[in-house]
Parts: sequence; C-alpha cells; structure tokens
Amino acid sequence: MSADGDCFQTATWNPTDYYLQVYPCCFLLTAALEDTSQTALLTFHNQLTEEVHVFYTSDYCYKCLYQHLGTVKPRDKNASAKVNTQFTLTMQVHLQTGNATFFCRWSQTYEEGGHYSVWVQKPLGFTHPVCKFSVDKSPNNAYLPLMVAALLLAIITLLFVMVPYIFRRHCTSEFIKTVCCQDPQPSLDNDGAPAGEATDTGRAKPSRLLSLDTFRGFSLTVMVFVNYGGGGYWFFQHAPWNGLTVADLVMPWFVFIIGTSVVLAFNSMRRRGVSRQQLLRKITWRTAVLMMLGFCFLNYSPRDGPLSCSWLRIPGVLQRLGFTYFALSILQTFWGQTEIPLRAHHWWNPVQDVVLYWPQWLIIIVLEALWLCITFLLPVPDCPTGYLGAGGIGDDGLYPNCTGGAAGYLDRWIFGDNMYRYPTCRTLYLTVMPFDPEGILGTINSIVMGFLGMQAGKIIIFYKRNHAHIICRFLAWAIVLGISAAILSKCTRDGGFIPVNKNLWSLSYVTCMGCFSFLLLGGMYFVIDVKGWWAGQPFIYPGMNSIVVYVGHSLLGFYFPFSWEMRFQASHWESLLQHLWATALWVLIAYLLYRKKCFLKI
Repeated sequence: MSADGDCFQTATWNPTDYYLQVYPCCFLLTAALEDTSQTALLTFHNQLTEEVHVFYTSDYCYKCLYQHLGTVKPRDKNASAKVNTQFTLTMQVHLQTGNATFFCRWSQTYEEGGHYSVWVQKPLGFTHPVCKFSVDKSPNNAYLPLMVAALLLAIITLLFVMVPYIFRRHCTSEFIKTVCCQDPQPSLDNDGAPAGEATDTGRAKPSRLLSLDTFRGFSLTVMVFVNYGGGGYWFFQHAPWNGLTVADLVMPWFVFIIGTSVVLAFNSMRRRGVSRQQLLRKITWRTAVLMMLGFCFLNYSPRDGPLSCSWLRIPGVLQRLGFTYFALSILQTFWGQTEIPLRAHHWWNPVQDVVLYWPQWLIIIVLEALWLCITFLLPVPDCPTGYLGAGGIGDDGLYPNCTGGAAGYLDRWIFGDNMYRYPTCRTLYLTVMPFDPEGILGTINSIVMGFLGMQAGKIIIFYKRNHAHIICRFLAWAIVLGISAAILSKCTRDGGFIPVNKNLWSLSYVTCMGCFSFLLLGGMYFVIDVKGWWAGQPFIYPGMNSIVVYVGHSLLGFYFPFSWEMRFQASHWESLLQHLWATALWVLIAYLLYRKKCFLKI
C-alpha cells in the first residue's frame, strides 16, 4: 500500500463495489512509481481464529474513502505490505463478520526504510481483540543526505563568495563605508544587453536590474532541480491537490517575472523610440516561438513511442507562458502610461502607479470576474456547481468523475484527449479523468499573476529615486496579498472558501504566490541593487539564459552526463547527488555562455 496510491489501493470499504471493480488487487509497487527510498515495510500478524481485513486512508487525502490494504489469514498467519512514508496514514483493522465492524484504528507517519509489525491478538481477560505495535528495524535518517548537501553548499558559498568579499576589505572602516554608502542607480532595462556591455555609441550601457535576473535564475534553478526529481523528497514534488510544496512555487515566480520584465523592457523601448507597430511584431514573434517550442519540442519524447496526434498534448508550460506574455504585452502596449506626469499635488499621488493604469486594472478585474463566474456558476454534468475538489475517492467518493470541477470540464470539452493524462491527484485520489494543470481557466489567473509582476515594475519606475519607498510598497503589496490569501483559504489546506491549489491556479494561490514574489524580489532588490552586498552569482547566469537552460534540461536532461541509471535506490543519497549534479551542470553551462557573451533571446 502507498499513501499516494502506488499500491494495494485495491478495494473501497464502501457498500458499493465500484472501486473494487476499477482498481483490481495488486501486491507489488507499480514499476513506474516505485521508489524504495520512500517506503516502509508493515507486517500484520493475525493470532485470531478469524480472518482480518486491513483498510487505510491518507490524512492528506481530503475526505477520502478507506482503501483495502490486504487480508490476513487466521491462526498465526502474517501478511506484509510496503507503505508510503510521505504522509500520515490512518489504518483500520476489521474482523471477517457480516457487519465488518473495526476494532483497531490508528494514525501514524511511517519512516523510510523502517520495518514495523502489528500484532492482532486477544489477550487473556480481554473481551475484544487488540492491536499491538513494534518496530522490527529502525528507519533510516531520510533527511541526512539533505542536511549534508545543504552543509556542503553553505561551505562552497562561503569559500567562493564570502571569503573573497571579506578579503577585499582592508580594514573595518572601509568595510563599513562600503556597506553604508549608496550604490549607483540601477538601470530599468532588463531586455537589452548584459551588464557592462558597450552599446553602438561606444559608451558603456548602465547596469541592468540584477535582482530581476537573479530572481529569474533562482526560480529556474529550483525548477530544474525539482523537474529532475528533487532527490526523491516529497516536498520537492507537486502537491497531490490542495496545498503547497517547493515545486508549486517556481512557475508563478516565472509569470511574475514576465510581468515585471514587460514593464521595464517596454519602458526602455519607448525611450528609444520604438513604435507600437514594432512592439506588436516583436510581441507576436516572441509569443509564436514560445508556443511552438512548448508544443513541438517539449511535448514529445522518443521514449513515448510512435508519435500520434490523437494524444498529443495541446496545453503546456511554455504555451501558457507565451500566451501570458502576449496578454501582458498587449495591456502594456495599448494601455500603458507613456509618460510619467509632473509631480504636481494630486490626491492620487500616493497611488499613482495604480490610478494612472486604471484601464489595465479594469481589464484584470473583468478577467478575474470571468474566472470566478465560470468556476462557481458553470453547470457541470453530474457534479455540484462550484466544485473545486479532485474527485476520485475524495469527498467520500460522491463525485468520482468531477476532477477539477468547471476547469476540468471546460478543458475536456475543448481539448478532448489532447491534454495531460497523469495529474498529480491521480495516485492519491485514484482519479480516472484527465486534468491539465495548464488548462484554460488557469491561464486567466496566470495573466492576473503576471499583472502583479507588472505592478512591481511600475513601482520600480515611478519611485526609482527612492529605494525606501520601493521596498515599503513591495512590503505593503505582500501584506495585502498575504491577508487576502489567508482569508480565502481560511489558513487551512482544504477547508477555505477557495483553497490554495496549483492545479487550478486558484485565486488564493495567485494571491499567496504574489505575496511571496513581492517579498523575494524586494529582498533581492535591496541586497543586490541597492546595497550591492551580492552580485547574484550563481543564479544570475541561468537567469540571463533562461530559454537555453529550460529547453536544454527538458530535451537533454535524461541523458548522460545529466543522469544515469541509479544502483542504490534504497536511500536518497544517489538520487540527491544525481539531481544536484545535473542542476549544477546547467548552471555551469549558463556561466560559460555568460563568459562568452552568448545570450539566446527570442
């Protein structure tokens, strides 16, 4: 049995036999999902004279039906099962009687590599059977590889960043002077040549906004690592449905960065006299290239077998990023403020970065209203209106074919089979319906997320001579968005008005990630561009060649030297080493391209 449905999800403890027919018994982990580093062995010893049946559910699975784990024969027989160690499991043991009432129930998070025993017996003097527990083999320290890796990375950072930085300071007074003095004003153009590169006029181009490149590179580095597998740790993989993991953070960061870059780049191009027609040609070309890259190059691998248009996926990550970029660019092209007005006294001066862009805000409000109306008002056959659950065995098994509610229904109606067929909820919730996390409704909120990034760019432009004001406004936006996310989700994973859900790109997910984005970009802006305490290495290198790194790791990531066949899968050591090694190789490739001044732009 596995907490996320890898195995022994055989039959539902339910009056109906629906799931018993759909999910036949299996006593081995599925080869495609087997990861011995995330399992423990659980053995049941039956000392009774009747058969007992064991059922389980994962506490991460919202209102899920109990699943049949196995049957243990009577009279000192035993049966073993591999259980997943990602989430807490609730077990129930039932006697083989007509009413099948349980007499043992417990919740426990099993640890990796551990061997556990459950003794089902009726001691002398007891009227009912009891369950006793023992640990036959102590579990492994699953987090030791991660702690060692973190320590090594910290040492490398100290050697290659901090030591040279301190060595260059000849005395304490000079060091204090460097920290306290104001650094040169950063440029607001992140769409041109790299920092320090000479322009056609022979003069050195002003420095780029390095914090934005660093933020992009940091997001990309984390994305590469989690795409490789994140060392086999569950929190480096996407959440099954509601909730957040590290893997759920990176794509909205990218979308936020797109919005900020659009404002800064368009502001720079307008200063250079680029016409609206030229902007539209550039927007159209970049959008087409991004969407074709996503559809043609990242949609298919020879490992998938013969190419068939009947199952070729239409939505995708780059397709969503391309369309989001197009929508944001159109907003900035037609409704962007061309000139900042004189600083005369107006009541709206404190919020001029909002008021002056009221047409854009009106469009975004209409888009969000459209998302809310479709999500909560669109009738979905055989599903409750406004349903946001995963379906399958969740919600007491009442809506097995309602995965994603209106979002899933709309995508299946438009794309048919040409969409993602292995959503993250499939293994835990045992869903049978396809669901695409890059679907149509989620793209609406992706545009809203990018618009929050545009707001960050407007703040940087409007208050470019007042760093304290920029940081304070970033913090204010983070607080407002964070409070909004807390209210919408009720500070719970599953019980809010609108749960935080990456698959749906829910409104609470957008506000939550907007909060994180403002905080992270604001912190990097202060440390890198204002104080100059850090130059952004090594993240700035992949940040300035993001297309090469993303497309490269998607196409070549599973070939040597980026990966190899692992021999030691019983722990995280080799998988974590492989995934860190592959990520480091792409950072190194980006660094070499940076040194050669080779930057792939679309």
